[in-house]
Amino acid sequence: MAALPLRRREDGTLEVLLVTSRDTGRWVLPKGWPMNGKPPWRAAEIEAEEEAGVTGRVARDDLGRYHYGKRLDGERVIDCRVKVFPLLVERERERWKEARERQRRWFSLAEAAEAVDEPELKELLLKLDRKRGKSKVVRELLKAG
Repeated sequence: MAALPLRRREDGTLEVLLVTSRDTGRWVLPKGWPMNGKPPWRAAEIEAEEEAGVTGRVARDDLGRYHYGKRLDGERVIDCRVKVFPLLVERERERWKEARERQRRWFSLAEAAEAVDEPELKELLLKLDRKRGKSKVVRELLKAG
């Protein structure tokens, strides 16, 4: 599960918050493993707070999915499938659980697509940029706010 933390700029364009991974320093979405007893969208919401220090309203429906290879134990790599849940950021904390382990930065959708390594995530961000953030899931999330 991953959160796609979003905010709307004054000119109406969307920005996405990326964080650095702890091991390689690559730009990634806040993400984690499924959590027992929690729906996937709630797990994504928790990861956004722990890894990026942001809270807000999260969509119950995913925006899309991507795959990546998660390196375990230094050598072993497993294929992970990640559902992406948009999160409209309402609060950005100065201190958060993983603040000492990660950096965070706001990007335009196009800049974020350039910054991430995963091809399917790159395409998801570019598709959202082409639609000017008007996917059904994001539109409903923004309308509720």
